Amino acid sequence: MDQPVKLNANSLGLVESVIMGIAGTAPAYSIEITTSTIIGTSGTLSAASILVCGLIMFGIAFAFINMNRAVASAGTSYSWVSMVFGRTLGFFAGWALLVLCCVFMVSAMIPAANATLLIFDRPMMNNVHYVTLIAAAWLTVVSAVVVKGIKLTSYVQVLMTIVEGVILLAIIVASFLVFPHAPQHPFELHWFSPLAFTPAQFANGALVAIFFFYGWDVTMNLSEETRDSNRTPGRAAFWSMVFLMVFFLVFIVITLLGLSDAEIQHYNTNIIFAISEKLFGQTWGYVAIVAVLLSTVGTVETQVLQFTRTLFAKSRDGALHHRYARLHARWQTPHIAIFFIWVARMALLLMSSYLPTINVILQDSITAIGFQICFYLGLTGLACGWYYRKSITKGPWTAVTHVIWPVASGLFLFFIALYSIPTFDWVTNVVGMGGIAIGVIPLLANRKQIWRASPG
Repeated sequence: MDQPVKLNANSLGLVESVIMGIAGTAPAYSIEITTSTIIGTSGTLSAASILVCGLIMFGIAFAFINMNRAVASAGTSYSWVSMVFGRTLGFFAGWALLVLCCVFMVSAMIPAANATLLIFDRPMMNNVHYVTLIAAAWLTVVSAVVVKGIKLTSYVQVLMTIVEGVILLAIIVASFLVFPHAPQHPFELHWFSPLAFTPAQFANGALVAIFFFYGWDVTMNLSEETRDSNRTPGRAAFWSMVFLMVFFLVFIVITLLGLSDAEIQHYNTNIIFAISEKLFGQTWGYVAIVAVLLSTVGTVETQVLQFTRTLFAKSRDGALHHRYARLHARWQTPHIAIFFIWVARMALLLMSSYLPTINVILQDSITAIGFQICFYLGLTGLACGWYYRKSITKGPWTAVTHVIWPVASGLFLFFIALYSIPTFDWVTNVVGMGGIAIGVIPLLANRKQIWRASPG
């Protein structure tokens, strides 16, 4: 086919890229829906779980940084794993990302719809069908913004992140002024000790902790649209990870100091609301919900970017139908890919509306996504180590950041994924592993193009 028009290069700077990386992980959203789960699994050692898994994720971040310096591609894991381990394994690395983005849209938009209803129509929050309708409306708005171009998308993201950041900063400052005087869980340095875990206890909480950090790699998917595409996305990913690790550790501590176990269980997926209500009263609790809403909408926006850029790159290489590599003549966005993910998400939302409760949707989505995250990020860590294997003699820092740390992180992610399989129910197994396995169909349908094409 003819060479497609390139993405809109040199559109994003370092600040915008860092904000994209932070928004991709959705700090407020992650805290809101995942904190009660990880504390329920790991208790006061949740902070240690976040710390260890954050260090593991730093190994993957170095893998992305180093591979992006070698080849800057919107396809990220797909392109790099294809380059190192072959196009079939690369196809599945990219396919896992596509599948988890679709699933994540459902799990992310449910809290967005809940937050909207909490502000405007609280009695309807537990009506699954009404929540689904509001979620569908948000998805449509986000898709419309993304299709209009990367600059508009980045401006919207910056604005939402600033407002979210101001609200969360106020909560953090107030929490440390109030909660230490009468803590629900007296603070101990023991909370941060990785040695306090039993192996089984750590493994059970690790998949949830890894979910906290998912999404920062969107900075790499936008590399072809970023100034200095081989370096700026990597710097953005590094500083995003530094911020996120500090932020998550701080909020876990705040939650343990401010809320009892019973309160954490009761508020479940409304942790930030619970903290704010306790600090400032119910009115300010609703202000905190605005932060969660902005965070959730922001991460859905970055998920659309990750999905469409990966789909674009795979289609550009012939691994999927070339229609998804077409760019809008004016906006330079993969508009057909954006329309496709909008339709797919609507279908998944409709299906999810028949599950019995909101919490079932969230729990099944988080565990399934955790498995898929481990798969594609683990492959990227191993690909980096193999690609740079000859540099292991070029000094300790190079050996650690290019080979040892990425490979160790990749192996850890695969271990956690395999360890968790027996704990999944049939729905999670179907979504998590079945979602990846079904990639065999498009793989075989496009096998001739896949073998002829060269990544990126």
